[in-house]
Amino acid sequence: MMRSMYAGVAGLKTHQTKMDVIGNNVANVNTVAYKSSSITFSELMYQTTQKSSGPNALTGTGGTNARQIGLGVQSAAISTAIGTQGATQTTGNPFDICITGDSFFIVSDGSNNFFTRAGAFNVDANGNLVMSSNGYNVMGWQVDTQTNTIKEDTVSALRIMSAENMTYEPEATSKAYVSGIMDKNDEDAATEAGRTLSLSFYDNLGYSYTAKFSIHSTENGGDYYVELDDILSKNKDGVMESILKNYPGAELKDIVSIGDPAGFSASVSFTKNLVSSANTTGNTGLSYKDGDGNVQTFDYTSVGADGTTRVAKTEGEGANTTVISYTYDLTDTTVKNSMKEVIMGAYGYSEEEYNELNNITIDVTSGTMNVNNKNVQGSRLVYNTNNGYFTSIDGGNTITLDFQKTYTNPDTNVTYTLEQFSDIEIDWSTSNMYNNSGTSTITAVNGDTDGLGTGRKLGQMSGVTIQTNGMIYASYDNGMTQLLGQIAVASFSNPAGLEKAGDNLYKASLNSGEFDGVGIDITSGGGYMTTGVLEMSNVDLSSEFTEMITTQRGFQANSRIITVSDTMLEELVNLKR
Repeated sequence: MMRSMYAGVAGLKTHQTKMDVIGNNVANVNTVAYKSSSITFSELMYQTTQKSSGPNALTGTGGTNARQIGLGVQSAAISTAIGTQGATQTTGNPFDICITGDSFFIVSDGSNNFFTRAGAFNVDANGNLVMSSNGYNVMGWQVDTQTNTIKEDTVSALRIMSAENMTYEPEATSKAYVSGIMDKNDEDAATEAGRTLSLSFYDNLGYSYTAKFSIHSTENGGDYYVELDDILSKNKDGVMESILKNYPGAELKDIVSIGDPAGFSASVSFTKNLVSSANTTGNTGLSYKDGDGNVQTFDYTSVGADGTTRVAKTEGEGANTTVISYTYDLTDTTVKNSMKEVIMGAYGYSEEEYNELNNITIDVTSGTMNVNNKNVQGSRLVYNTNNGYFTSIDGGNTITLDFQKTYTNPDTNVTYTLEQFSDIEIDWSTSNMYNNSGTSTITAVNGDTDGLGTGRKLGQMSGVTIQTNGMIYASYDNGMTQLLGQIAVASFSNPAGLEKAGDNLYKASLNSGEFDGVGIDITSGGGYMTTGVLEMSNVDLSSEFTEMITTQRGFQANSRIITVSDTMLEELVNLKR
């Protein structure tokens, strides 16, 4: 009877342990990535009162079985359903990560590595990816700065939002291309200003500039010339105000150019009126208003083809000589010098602009000047007049916006550097010359047709994404992305052998297999990560409540064993009475 009482006590204790396991499961029904536990019982031990005997051939008697009395029950094992995937819960937080598969996140308290399925992470003040619950660092692999690829080495903390990762360095533009249609009937191209073409680009400090080009038609259809007119900074100041402020005495052509710096002569045709209101005096002279508003009359003097001097006057000797229009060859130094003051005063040319003129025709009656030929410091652009295809620019497909890296001030002999700019190679081969109702659509784009060499401003981090393989990328407001690291995972030959360490953590044991300190890529085992969701507990409440009922009945039955055994002992004691 004492044996039955102790067996009942063992039954009570074991069922209480089972209720503890069930209670823990129910308590963690909403714990992130919790894995439910279950308990199995085993017989405690047996007392043998008679051993078994075998059959006796001599006497003809049979064998007998052993007589054993059980002494109760014990907990045989408590196992965890660690391989059973829990349901997922959508959170929308990009740092909440769910593992699909049998791998584990690797986290560290600074000294020891632990393993978890709970992917509720966030970023701390130092930019580290950490567990939200206890601040343990999420471990992974870093980026090899030489190859910009993941280096699968000993895991370390993932500092994804460090100061150096918050920005993406700027880059100078090195390539560009021109595309679209250059219509040969574009009226703008026939003017002195030309057809405007703008190209935006960056220096290596991330500052933005706009190069202003002009395309000019010539007397030969399909032939154009391209000039660089100015470079504007982002605040629309000219290059003289922005770039050249440290280059005393320099002009645009001194530090940046396209084509042959020596220039070439182009046959062009455009008309320029007097800069101020003009009137004519008969057919023999031309008057204009000077800066003070006074009407001035000037004479035309030129050397004719026959070597004689031809004069147009309004008064005095020779006033009866009438010249209505005349073409002046300004390549003749004498003619050019004699006309210099007249042209600069009446038509508003600067001395530099006047020096570019080679051949002009002046209509005395209308007060207009037609430029037939001028020196060009730019590039010659040619299209095929038969099919409209691009032929060449300066004999090839590209020209270079060439920045001089140094400039020496001729007055002070001080040398300045312009290292923040990169020479820009501009490809014109994707442009064409077609009829587009007189409207050109030609445009310039930074970068080549493959998007390389575009240049960029300094980028500020605008977002972080985590891919299914655990690679972490940052995106920046300058259009760039950067690999920041990769979340590594651990896999064990017997994950059920991991020991629970609290806080949703596990640690390796002798029966789970060792962690090598490096980890694996989650996709190598067929798993993957999903962001914005969390793995939920795999506790099945219906099963737990059913187990709770059977445990309650088992506990109740064992208590009855003790009660009945006590009653029997009481009857035994009463025999003495």
